[in-house]
Amino acid sequence: MRWTLKSEPSEEKVKELKEALNVEEFIAKLLVQRGIETFEQARQFFRPTLEDLHDPYLMKDMDKAVKRIELAIKNNENILVFGDYDVDGTTAVSLVSSYLKSYYPNVATYIPDRYDEGYGVSFKGIDFADDNGFSLIIALDCGIKSIDHVAYAKERDIDFIICDHHRPGEFLPDAVAVLDPKRDDCTYPYDELCGCGVGFKLIQALGQNRNQTIEDVVSYLDLVATAIAADIVPITGENRVLAYFGLQVINADPRPGIKALVQQIKKKTLDITDVVFIIAPRINAAGRIKHGNHAVELLSEFNLEQAQQFAADIEQYNSDRKDLDKQITKEALEQITKNQEEQKFTTVVFQEDWHKGVIGIVASRLTETYYRPTLVFTKSGDKYAASARSVKGFDVYNALDACSEHLEQFGGHMYAAGMTLKEENYIAFKNAFEKVVQETIHPDMLVPEISVDAEINLTDITPKLIRILKQFEPFGPQNMTPVFLTKDIKDTGYAQKLGSNEEHLKLFVRQNNSEGMAAIGFGLGAKIDLTTNNNPFEAVYCIDENEWNGKTSIQLRLKDIK
Repeated sequence: MRWTLKSEPSEEKVKELKEALNVEEFIAKLLVQRGIETFEQARQFFRPTLEDLHDPYLMKDMDKAVKRIELAIKNNENILVFGDYDVDGTTAVSLVSSYLKSYYPNVATYIPDRYDEGYGVSFKGIDFADDNGFSLIIALDCGIKSIDHVAYAKERDIDFIICDHHRPGEFLPDAVAVLDPKRDDCTYPYDELCGCGVGFKLIQALGQNRNQTIEDVVSYLDLVATAIAADIVPITGENRVLAYFGLQVINADPRPGIKALVQQIKKKTLDITDVVFIIAPRINAAGRIKHGNHAVELLSEFNLEQAQQFAADIEQYNSDRKDLDKQITKEALEQITKNQEEQKFTTVVFQEDWHKGVIGIVASRLTETYYRPTLVFTKSGDKYAASARSVKGFDVYNALDACSEHLEQFGGHMYAAGMTLKEENYIAFKNAFEKVVQETIHPDMLVPEISVDAEINLTDITPKLIRILKQFEPFGPQNMTPVFLTKDIKDTGYAQKLGSNEEHLKLFVRQNNSEGMAAIGFGLGAKIDLTTNNNPFEAVYCIDENEWNGKTSIQLRLKDIK
């Protein structure tokens, strides 16, 4: 594990911001490191408002999309809302379909089967639309590369509106409208929206067209915040506003489906981490284990009792998912050892009976053990299908692109992707992928990094600091929870290991004459010897508030010690 202290920001900018905001210097530093340099930028960061959301009509083709949907309603056409089976797709489908259904009945949803149809727009889905009299398909979180599918639909007199956030290929599909802020010719001010975020911009535009205000669509932001958290998009700019208000909806008045999912949780107020680790995996489990339709049913249900029944089913799928994930991870690790592949630059494993729904999670688990670009393959029909995960700073999408001659299809982004290939191309691809990564990855990228925001003393940790740091939320990519470094600290004799395998570390630490402070280090149990015999050590950590028996205290969440 390497610790990297972030580079010092411009002294002049820090000084100006410190004075403008009347805060400590290191708070001003944290803000400038995050690209917040002026009083106005700080206002938007600390006090997001719905007025900060951009006009949806700034997005290329938005006017065409709205016009086509209004025409469909006028002509009494059937509209099919189509989306992928992951959290971003199912939340987007729930959002757009439930909004349209609030004033127009002829709307249905379609989620492709993960195993039968695979990712994205499918010919089977278009055939379903054709057989059932749908003349307009709104595709969410997918479709930007579906050139053949859109052409196939056109032959059957079915129009497409595409709402996507993935990188387009060289050509765009011939759809009525293609909403994607990553289009080269789209000048929309923010291009990091998730698929559900693009869906939200569509309903915002439809609402404006019907003389609705932003307040009329705020209730849909619980879905948007869930997708933002799950899809690991940057929580900056417009995403920050959407996540901020979406969390308020989740905590104050969520839709029955989300309420049913979180009823078991003891916490009174959920933050973005809770959404990532509690809500998102359960929504995902439906598409992984059974079918993404179950997630859409749950998120679109307005009767709480019915939603609770759906949530109980999804809880079971999530439990099954956990068991599969453990088993396959164990088998994959054994395969790496057996094939003596511990020293390679990549992890590429295959077993034909691995459950396709959990190979993405397994890829993430393997990346935790062997920190390198990872692909987990399984058999899917007569092809091999894989999920890819990457390490910080390495673009796995570009690496796959460099090996694309061996692939049938692939898609995704820098840190996560999916692909299929023919069985006979597996070994050639595996070798080519290893070669590309070996030639392009920087050695530092193969060592996990803890990025440290600032070095501070324990005496700097005050209630005022905690209050300010709370206002940095919601955290996420490009606005991560601040990580601090403190040197020359000692345990006060309370060091102990916790957990069934003694894998965690609990300390009570002091620095010089500071007050003692509780510290917990998950997975750091093996490092207890560094803290004994009054030995001084260094720690990198986040600052948490710990609630126990109605009392709140400050706790350091250790990331590493040395």
